[in-house]
Amino acid sequence: MINSAIFNYIKEKYGYYASWAIWAGEGEKPKDNVGDLSIFDIDANPGLLKQLKPDIILVALNISRGDIRYPLANFHDARPEAMDFKIRYALRGSPIWGAYMTDIIKDFDEKVSGKVMSHLQKNRMLEIENVELFRQEISDLGVDNPTLVAFGNAVYTILARNFGGEYRIIKLPHYSTWGGKEAYRDTVKAIVEGDTNRQYR
Repeated sequence: MINSAIFNYIKEKYGYYASWAIWAGEGEKPKDNVGDLSIFDIDANPGLLKQLKPDIILVALNISRGDIRYPLANFHDARPEAMDFKIRYALRGSPIWGAYMTDIIKDFDEKVSGKVMSHLQKNRMLEIENVELFRQEISDLGVDNPTLVAFGNAVYTILARNFGGEYRIIKLPHYSTWGGKEAYRDTVKAIVEGDTNRQYR
């Protein structure tokens, strides 16, 4: 659990590239309400903080849709072409619902992960700088031994070479490239349930 002071601090400092694995419920369509950020109003939703799990950190590679206009809007994209709804569908009811979410590479807008990785190979300092930012992010969350959950191979590669000796790292398929929402949910469920080395809190 996280308190309101830390929640608000994280929202203010990291809110334009981070969020939490909490979404409003679906409507008639699978993508309905995925961009509803009112769920993060702790005055209107006093039970929110009890659902948050800062010791589990879901990590994506980078932003891929231009500027985030509102705090905590990353991973809550309401555009018709966005695939964020698949994360909601896969995680609802799972032990990692409520996890913290962020990008390992900040403020780098690129849709193709291969181009991001190629850029990092040519600009090693960019990865080093962002890894240090991520370390600070973990510290600001107030957790000592988080589980890192990578969305896709590219993120897993970065996390493994920088944090492999420090934290447990789990790899999930990337939600934008892995079949339909049911197949993605089943795959995520199998990975999470098969991860028996630690009891999620």
